[in-house]
Amino acid sequence: MKPGVLLSFLLVCVMTVTGYAQKSPVDETDMAIKGIPRKGQRVTIQLDSKRVDDSWQKQLSEKFGSKFKADKGVYTMDGVVIEDISKTPIRVISKVDATPTGTTVWWSIDLGNAYLSKDATPVQWKSSEKYLKDFARMLYREDLAVQVSEAEKALVSSQNNHMAVISKADAIKKDIEKNKLKKQEIQQQLASNAAELLQYNNLIDMNLKEQEAARADIVNMRVALEAVKDRMNKIE
Repeated sequence: MKPGVLLSFLLVCVMTVTGYAQKSPVDETDMAIKGIPRKGQRVTIQLDSKRVDDSWQKQLSEKFGSKFKADKGVYTMDGVVIEDISKTPIRVISKVDATPTGTTVWWSIDLGNAYLSKDATPVQWKSSEKYLKDFARMLYREDLAVQVSEAEKALVSSQNNHMAVISKADAIKKDIEKNKLKKQEIQQQLASNAAELLQYNNLIDMNLKEQEAARADIVNMRVALEAVKDRMNKIE
C-alpha cells in the first residue's frame, strides 16, 4: 500500500473510532408486530445490518441458552431467563432493521406481570438498556479489532514497500556506477582508437613518401636505360 493510501486509511479509522464513542443510544419505541403494537427498546448501531443481524441471532441463541423462533425477520423466545433483567421466565420479541445510517435492534419484553417500560418497570428497563448498549459496544469493539488488524497489515505492506523502494534506489546507484565504468572504458577505447588512427595516418604519409621515392627510382632507371641504349647505338 502506498504511504498516501495508508495515511488516508488510518485517518478514516480514527474518525470512525471517534464517531463510535457517541453512537449507541437506546430509546423507548413502539413497533407493530403482526399488526399488534408493542412497546420496546431500540438501540441504534452504525454497522452493516447483516453483520448486526447475524450477531444478534447468535446472541439470542447462545447467550440466553434457548432457541428462538424466526418469522419474517421477527425473533421470538418464550420462557427464557435473562438474569440481568428478570429472575423469572420472560417472553422476548425482537427485530433487526436496516436504516440509512446503520442498523437498529429492537426488542419487546413481556415480564409476565407487565411489559418492559421506562415508566412502569424502570429497574428492568435500565438493566435491559445496559444489555443493548453492551451488545452495541461489543460489535463496535469487534469492528475496531478488524480495522486495527487491517491497519497493521497495511502498515507492514507500507514498510515492505519502503524497503523495496530503498532496494530499488540501491540498484539504480549500482547501475550508475556500472555506467560510469562503462563510460571510462569507452573513453579509453576512444583514446586508444584516436592513437591508432594517428598511427595509420602516419603510415599513410610514410607510404606516400615511399611512393614518391619509388617513382623517382623508376625515372632514374629509365634515364639509365636510355643512356645504355644510346651507348649501344653509338658502337661502330
